[in-house]
Amino acid sequence: MPRFFSATPIQFGSQFTLSDAIYQHWCKVLRAQVGDHATLFDGTGGEYRVQLQSLAQKTATVQVLEYNPDNRTLPYEVTLGLVVSRGERMDYAIQKATEMGVSRIQLLTSERGQVSFKYARDNKKLQHWQKIAISSCEQCGLNIIPSIVAPLSLSEWLDECMAELKLVLGFANTPPTFVPKPADIALLVGAEGGLSPNELALARAYGFMEWTLGARVLRTETAPIVAMASLAMIYGAT
Repeated sequence: MPRFFSATPIQFGSQFTLSDAIYQHWCKVLRAQVGDHATLFDGTGGEYRVQLQSLAQKTATVQVLEYNPDNRTLPYEVTLGLVVSRGERMDYAIQKATEMGVSRIQLLTSERGQVSFKYARDNKKLQHWQKIAISSCEQCGLNIIPSIVAPLSLSEWLDECMAELKLVLGFANTPPTFVPKPADIALLVGAEGGLSPNELALARAYGFMEWTLGARVLRTETAPIVAMASLAMIYGAT
């Protein structure tokens, strides 16, 4: 069944006009007909089965038939502190982290980051990355969309981060402990060149523990995916 995000709040039992984006994709591209069903979600929780009621040249209306409260979220929350990188690498990291169930992505700038603070805070870029997260939720079945938060400097984020478990990807002699299993996790991933020694020392001072995911050096867009998958295995999450 086709699945779409609706920027318009949805109410069970209501009837409403589809947005242009949903109309173009469902009615034009997928050639939906009156009586067809789709799944819609508005990001506030749960999803709705709707039926196409009317179809005109540029508009369509649907009837909301059923509500499913399942959000398919993880049993813990992960805030990903991700140093901004250029081009498709950033798109890929956000897309896959969303599919893996990340709750929030805090964009960061660092000493070795390749992107300027002004570039990273560009509103068009933020909107683009948020759309990638929405598209990933449409595909993977999540009903709560992770927020993509405008960049902070690494030191600013470290100062405000209050997660129960704080992890920074790096090379550690001893693994962090996951017993008991905290429900609120912060995961820090550096840029292509990694975090500088001073930044790692600062992260440790703020309670971050280094977490090694293997002997191989991972790309900045790969590391969050491996880390999220590893957490799912440790927590027994699906």
